[in-house]
Amino acid sequence: MRAVLQRVSFGKVIVEHQAVASIDKGLVILLGVGPEDTIAKTEELAEKCARLRIFEDEAGKMNLSLLDVGGEAIVVSQFTLYADTSRGRRPSFVDAAKPEIAEPLVDIFASKLRKLGVETGQGVFGAHMMVELCNDGPVTILLEY
Repeated sequence: MRAVLQRVSFGKVIVEHQAVASIDKGLVILLGVGPEDTIAKTEELAEKCARLRIFEDEAGKMNLSLLDVGGEAIVVSQFTLYADTSRGRRPSFVDAAKPEIAEPLVDIFASKLRKLGVETGQGVFGAHMMVELCNDGPVTILLEY
């Protein structure tokens, strides 16, 4: 499982000219699922995202988590995080989980964030999405489980 966390001052996901999710301060999380990923791994990664201290405290140090700052999240499924570019010029995505595996795990990930107390929106699985955000910092973290 791979996640790209982007600390944002705002974020929005648009599908077919309609906003399906929007947040103010928080994280836009691009989530890639591999074929061997499990519910336990998914919930562990969600917990890590919620508690990772990447927000600044009053002294300007990254010492606070998403939970600490009362931030929100948007979870966007992104199979392209599993792109294999080792051969040729066209990426291969054979290392990404099939939709029937990935979609439920993306939903479980978002659900776990909500259970932890994070207001969480989601993109639309399998849809062509436009993601707007203002990366704050910029702070972008790659997590791989």
